[in-house]
Amino acid sequence: MEDRAIIRLEHLSKSFTVRSGVFGGRKSMQVIGDLSLSISEGEVLCLVGESGCGKTTTGKLIVGLIKPTSGKILFEGQDIWDMSKEDFSSYRRAVQIVHQDPYSSLNPVHRIYNILSAPLFRHGIVRSRGEAEEKVLELLGRVDLTPPEDFIYKYPHQLSGGQRQRVAIARSLTLNPRFIVADEAVSMLDVSIRLSVIELLRRLKEEMNVAFLFITHDLAMAKYFGWEGRIAVMYLGRIVEIGPTPRVIENPSHPYTKALLMAIPEADPRITRSKKPMELRSLDIPSLLNLPPGCTFNPRCPFWIEGVCDKEVPEMYEPEKDHYVSCFLFRGK
Repeated sequence: MEDRAIIRLEHLSKSFTVRSGVFGGRKSMQVIGDLSLSISEGEVLCLVGESGCGKTTTGKLIVGLIKPTSGKILFEGQDIWDMSKEDFSSYRRAVQIVHQDPYSSLNPVHRIYNILSAPLFRHGIVRSRGEAEEKVLELLGRVDLTPPEDFIYKYPHQLSGGQRQRVAIARSLTLNPRFIVADEAVSMLDVSIRLSVIELLRRLKEEMNVAFLFITHDLAMAKYFGWEGRIAVMYLGRIVEIGPTPRVIENPSHPYTKALLMAIPEADPRITRSKKPMELRSLDIPSLLNLPPGCTFNPRCPFWIEGVCDKEVPEMYEPEKDHYVSCFLFRGK
C-alpha cells in the first residue's frame, strides 16, 4: 500500500500559540503530535474521534491551508512545502476539501454560477461564459441538483442545507480532484438527508476513483461510508488505532475505541439498554495546554498500568495483520 500512497504524513505535528491566563500570557498548544499516516489512491480513510481531537486540523494540513510545525506532508512522494510554484498549483488542484458548514462555506453574495465557475476560469479549464455555464450545469447534475437550470443562478440563501452542501461538493469536483477531504460533511445536515449525501459521495468515489479522508465524530457514519476502507481513531492529536473498518468496528483493540463504540445507540432499543458503557476513570478530557505525560488516555483509561502508561508514550503495535493499536496492553503480542 505504501508505494501507492497519494498522501503520506511523516511525524507531523502542529502547535498554535494561544493566550493563557488572566494577564494574556502566551503558551504553545500542541494540536497534532507525531502523526504518521498514508492514504492510497482510491482509498477511503475515516478519521474519527471526539470534538477537539485534531481531526479538522489534520484535514487543513493535508490540503495545504496551514503549515505544520514539524514533519512532512508528501503528495506522491514530494513534500508539498518544498514544491515549486507550478507543482504546488498542481497539488492544490488535485487535493480538495468539503467543509463542515454549508451555511458559511459558500459566499452569500455570489450566485451558484459564480461560485462554481471561479475555479474553472482561474485554472484555465474554461475560457468563455458559454463553456463555463455548460460545465457548471454538468457539475450540478453530477451532484443530483436537477434540473440544474433551476439552481445555476440562485444565491446560497435560496437553497436548503442539503442543497448547499451538494453545491460545496460540486465545487470540490470542479478541478477533477484525486483526493478529497470531507470534513464532517454531513454532520450539520438533517438526519433525513444525510444518507443521500453519503450515497452521493460513495457514487463519486466509484465514478472518479477519488481517495477520501472522511472526517467524522460519528462511528456509525464512518462504518457506513468506509466499510471497504480503513478507520483511524484519533485522541488528542494522535492516532491510537488504525485498521480495516470491519476489524476496528467488530474487534476494537484500544480502550478509547471500545468506549466510542459502546456509546453508539442501536436501532433496537433493547440492544442499546443491554449495553454496559465502559466505566472510565474520568469523564474529563485533558486540556491541550496541559497534556498528561505518557499515553494521553491514561487519566481516563480503566486498564492503565501505573508507572508505564503515565510515563511512556506507547508505540504502534500490530495485534493482527494491518491492524495497529497504540496501547501497552499489546506490547510483546
